[in-house]
Amino acid sequence: MTTPSDCPRIAGYKAQAKRLRTCLLETNGTALSHSEALELVARQHGARDWNTLRARNSPPDPANLSVGSTVRGRYLRQPFTGHVHGLVQLGGGRCRITLQFDAPVDVVTFDSFSAFRRRVTCIVGSDGTSPAKTSNGSPHLVLDAVE
Repeated sequence: MTTPSDCPRIAGYKAQAKRLRTCLLETNGTALSHSEALELVARQHGARDWNTLRARNSPPDPANLSVGSTVRGRYLRQPFTGHVHGLVQLGGGRCRITLQFDAPVDVVTFDSFSAFRRRVTCIVGSDGTSPAKTSNGSPHLVLDAVE
């Protein structure tokens, strides 16, 4: 099950729906159910309905990955798109994934030099993030979407 801490965007959408309900009730006496407010928030964000918005913003399930899958996410906090080049299921919802980036990703944040990566291999948990973290606590790899 996905919790709000796993999906900050979803938690934000739910909070927005709660604020919408409160505001409509206080300003013109319109009472909405929470599900009606969620549907309105989904439409505001360009989704057909709440289920579509939630699916679009939920972390991908690594179990749905396969070699050749197109992925989008962040590697060392840098955005990327690419595809799965290699995949080994490790059990416990974890897998070792090798990604080939569409464009090289600069893994150095220092201004005076760069280090680009085209292919990386990481362990990914069931939440779509790597357990390995940088010195500031950010996961090395975060998968945002699998297409």
